[in-house]
Amino acid sequence: MALKIFWNKRAINNFDNILFYLEQKFGLNTAKSFAKKVYKSIDHLSEFPEIGTIENDENQIRGFVIVKQVTIFYKVFGEQITILSLFDNRQNPKGKIFKI
Repeated sequence: MALKIFWNKRAINNFDNILFYLEQKFGLNTAKSFAKKVYKSIDHLSEFPEIGTIENDENQIRGFVIVKQVTIFYKVFGEQITILSLFDNRQNPKGKIFKI
């Protein structure tokens, strides 16, 4: 059974910012290609919620790389998954720290 996926505001903003950057820098086709990879990864995630490694043991936050530049962080809450952040791996690692 697939779990329901929810996005928090931070993840939505991250996604929008990445898409905007890709479109401006590399064109619409690159942005669309990235969006398809994200949606495909999220479809897999809904079926297999443990595909990500535990990145924060205390809060049980998991993550996995979508493309080499972007990691998705999420948390499983019973029958749902909340996408917490899409992190650009080229950023300062302190930016990975987020509140639930």
